[in-house]
Amino acid sequence: MRRLLVALCLLIVAPWSGPAFAQARNQLGPLCTTETTPADQMVDACTKIIALKVFRGEQLATVYFWRAVGWNKKGDYAKVITDATEAIRLRPSQAVYNLRGSAYYDKGEYEIAIADFDDALKFGPPSGIIFHNRGNVWRGKHDYAKAIADYDMSIKADPKSAFSFQNRGISKEALGDLDGALADINQAIRLDPMLPQPLINRTAIWRAKGDLDHAIADGSEAIRLAKERPPVNIMTPPNSVLISGYIHRALAYEAKGDYAHAKDDYKATLAIVASDAGSKANQATAKVRLSLLTDASAPIPRDAPSPTTQPTDPAPQQAGPAPSPAPVAPGKRMALVIGNGAYAHVKPLPNPPNDARAIAKSLRDIGFTVSEGIDLDRAAMQKVTRDFLREAARAQVAVVYYAGHGVQVDGRNYLIPVDVALKPGANMTEAMIETDTIMAGLDDQVRTNILIFDACRNNPMAQQVASVGGNRGIEGAPGLAAPTSLGTGATLGAGTLIAYATAPGQVALDGEGANSPFSAALSRHIGTPGLEVQQMLTRVRAEVVSTTKSKQVPWSNSSLLGEVYLAEK
Repeated sequence: MRRLLVALCLLIVAPWSGPAFAQARNQLGPLCTTETTPADQMVDACTKIIALKVFRGEQLATVYFWRAVGWNKKGDYAKVITDATEAIRLRPSQAVYNLRGSAYYDKGEYEIAIADFDDALKFGPPSGIIFHNRGNVWRGKHDYAKAIADYDMSIKADPKSAFSFQNRGISKEALGDLDGALADINQAIRLDPMLPQPLINRTAIWRAKGDLDHAIADGSEAIRLAKERPPVNIMTPPNSVLISGYIHRALAYEAKGDYAHAKDDYKATLAIVASDAGSKANQATAKVRLSLLTDASAPIPRDAPSPTTQPTDPAPQQAGPAPSPAPVAPGKRMALVIGNGAYAHVKPLPNPPNDARAIAKSLRDIGFTVSEGIDLDRAAMQKVTRDFLREAARAQVAVVYYAGHGVQVDGRNYLIPVDVALKPGANMTEAMIETDTIMAGLDDQVRTNILIFDACRNNPMAQQVASVGGNRGIEGAPGLAAPTSLGTGATLGAGTLIAYATAPGQVALDGEGANSPFSAALSRHIGTPGLEVQQMLTRVRAEVVSTTKSKQVPWSNSSLLGEVYLAEK
């Protein structure tokens, strides 16, 4: 959804002279420096020019720039960054900073991308393209006000920029301004009716408005256009538009209850090669949702599959009965509440069942449909989690609360069922529930998600991690890790808040009474009428800090798009 600023960095070929370089001058030069040259030919031609060792300084910088363009066409962003960095070392320019910033953006490294776009603006006149690109990064960081300001500047510079209208519309949608978003997206479609991207984003708007038939129609047209006219913009990650089209139409089909078509679209999403962070996040969501629709008894999937294969799951384990959520009508608020304390093979915890019951009651009292599980083994915990994620597709607000043992392994977080029994050499993470999977299953841009984990009470896996870490590369640590990604390169989804009982990497207290300090405070404040959720968590934090004499400080990370009230005003 970006365009490359190439006009400022043209290859200078005047020093190319003599018969020794006739081939380079007549063939390699145009192949290297023509924007329409196929990626492999461009990279090969530029590489051969560099190998000649004839050019230095500004001219060599330009060759590195064009080879970076070739790598960008291929979606190899690490090599884009390497070549762009060399070009900057030889001669900084607006175009090369813009190119490298875009590569960092596609890798999900937003802070560095913003710095590069800031530098790009310093090296030349104000550019609508660079404002547009920086707006994309602010949008990726969920700072929608700054994103809209940059898109405003881009539109001022180029009133016919369909992509800037489109992305400003996306930002307005994120802030809840669906009518303003629809106006911008419609303008983008009027400016370029052959672009699939605005149609994809209008699909999400129709879904948010509950108009699923229009959503499916727009998604179908977007997929048709993406197939018939694949985006030629070299700054659009390969296959990203088609992946986005399929996932958005799949979510609309699922919301409508057309599960057969939804499954087909999720499979199509997974069968395409993904190169950028956003596409990988879409595939993580597709993997979870496909599994939920395909086999209700199968374990929740783990990492995204290879792009050319369909997902497979190991055979489900037998388990005792687990509670299932009641049917959820569209617009409902629902919650999953689990408390695990009766551990058979690691240190039991007396309070999580009490904590879960208290939170479940508080949520029911304010109108949530609650699925509650106490002392669940792996299979039962898998089932209740899968049932919740399946029903959450039709919820307006989803809350997840877990109390019990939790662990981070290799920087990824896992919730521990009561029957877990880990042995040296075993694949310990297979016995647990990964929080990234829950996040991926809820990441569809339409719902508000509140995830609360009182799961940092200690690391019961420390000995097991130490015993197997030498041959598996596993690194365990106390508490839970900060949720900076989904393991697939995807950042925390828009409209989501995650709260921990204590700071990442720290250990919380189980408490000496019937409840942990965190859940005791949470159950007191979560149902307060008219209290915005982040203000509510601030009160919880203050109470826990006071109760524990500053030994425990609750932590939260939010990408919520506005004020959220769990209890009505």
